[in-house]
This record gives sequence, C-alpha cells and structure tokens, in this order.
Amino acid sequence: MAVWNLGSINIDNVYRVPHLPAPGETLSAVEHSQGLGGKGANMSVAIARAAARVTHIGAVGGEGGWTVDRLMEYGVDTRHITRMVGQATGHANIAVAEDGENQIILYPGTNRMISDDLIGAALSAAAAGDTLVMQNETNGQRYAAEMARSLGLEVVYAAAPFDAQAVSDVLPFTDLLVLNAVEAEQLQAALGQDLTALGVDNIVVTLGGDGCRWIDVSTGLETHVPAIPVTPVDTTGAGDTFTGYLVAGLDRGMPMEQALRLATQAGAIMVTRLGTADVIPDLKDIEDARLG
Repeated sequence: MAVWNLGSINIDNVYRVPHLPAPGETLSAVEHSQGLGGKGANMSVAIARAAARVTHIGAVGGEGGWTVDRLMEYGVDTRHITRMVGQATGHANIAVAEDGENQIILYPGTNRMISDDLIGAALSAAAAGDTLVMQNETNGQRYAAEMARSLGLEVVYAAAPFDAQAVSDVLPFTDLLVLNAVEAEQLQAALGQDLTALGVDNIVVTLGGDGCRWIDVSTGLETHVPAIPVTPVDTTGAGDTFTGYLVAGLDRGMPMEQALRLATQAGAIMVTRLGTADVIPDLKDIEDARLG
C-alpha cells in the first residue's frame, strides 16, 4: 500500500524567545533557525520515517527548491510537487517560548495554488486500498477527497488549521477524522451535531497531555490511549508527527489501537526536540527511547 499526501510545504523561520510576545510588545529573540515545515511536509516526513511509502502532492515557489530536495532526502516521493517560479513558497514565522509553547504567523503562498490537474495526475497513479491524507493548508481538498473515494482510497483528514466549512466539504468522503479537543468542540458547535453523527467511521481526538481518544462509530466504542509523560521543549509539529505516524501505522496494516500507541510515542519524542520536519523521530528513535 502507499500514502498520498495533499499537503502544505513551508519554510519555517523559528525564533526562540523568553516568552510569547504580548500585543504591541517588541521582543528580542535569543536564537533563530530556518527549516522545512508546513503540516503537509511534516506529515510526509513522519510517514516516511515510520517506514511507509508516501508521495507528496503540493507546490513551492522559486525559492523553495531546497524544501523539495529535503523531502526527497527524507524518503518522500516528490514527483508531484510543482515549482512555480515568480511565486512565494508558503512560510511560517514561529515564536517558541522557554516553556515550549508557540505562536505562529502563516503565509500560505503556493500551498493555495495547487491545480486540480496536478492532483488528478497524482491520484490517477494510486491504487484501491491506498490512503489519501490532507490538512487544511492547501486548496483542492474536496476535489482530492472525492476523487480518492471514487478510486477506492481511504481518506484521512486532519482538521487543522480549523475551519468548519473546510471540514464539512470533505466529511462525506472521509474515513478517518483527526482533530484536537478544541477543534472537536468547534466542529460540534458549528454543525449542531455530535461527532458520532457526522457519518465518519473513525474519529481520533487528541487531548494533549491526556493522550487521545478513538471513537469507533460503527461499534459505538471509545478507546483512550494515555499520553507519555515528557518535559516539552517545543510543541510545534507534534500533532503532525502524531497524525503521520498514525496514518503510516494503519497503511502498514496495524490495528488502530496499536497505530495510536506508536503515534503517541512519536509525538512524545517530538515535543522534546526544537524544530519541525527536520527533527521528526524515526522508528529507531522510538525503539531507543523505550517510551510507553
């Protein structure tokens, strides 16, 4: 099997600060670094590092060629990433405080310029039983979800950054919905429905320090997977790492609960590291850490 990721690619500018800036405050950073990021790129790297085959569908600007090279180095198939000369690659300015909390300003750039033709050309090479994963940092989500469903792919949607309309557009084609506790509350309020009434077979709600819960809608059963206690350094990309490992585990044939425990281990390691895609753990890191 294989995973197809319609996902964002960002250039991340990370600023280490004593605390997150208040409104109107000018704050000097104590450290700066630049790296590969974006929810889509993070998930592709996590999927590859979890030993699954992943093809990234996306776009970068003229200055973003190095991000594509970096994805390739990490084992991601980049043949369906288009380069748009004269356009700006998506980028994020990220402030990370000493307690590990973060604040992000995001510019989507080419992530919102992906053509249906590019999506169609990529997914036409997919096979029934493959997986499509998406996040809300690109355009073309409904088109991709509808095409994937028609081809017999499993569709996974990570509902972040949260937008109720974006989620509603893909719900009819979604097999697994992943969202955090705040997003779950926002979605239920926006639609006036409980999560179990959305027509999605499986729902995973991440709970931060409390772990996550999996709702198997067909059986009505809920399973809680506890978090692994660690001291956080940087929470940026932890959710993407979790989702990427979850998708990879399922693609490799793991039962849902086993895949969730693997994803929880990966997320726990991720929050102890400063950075985004470049520091996502691999399976050996998880084995060496012996968490959980």
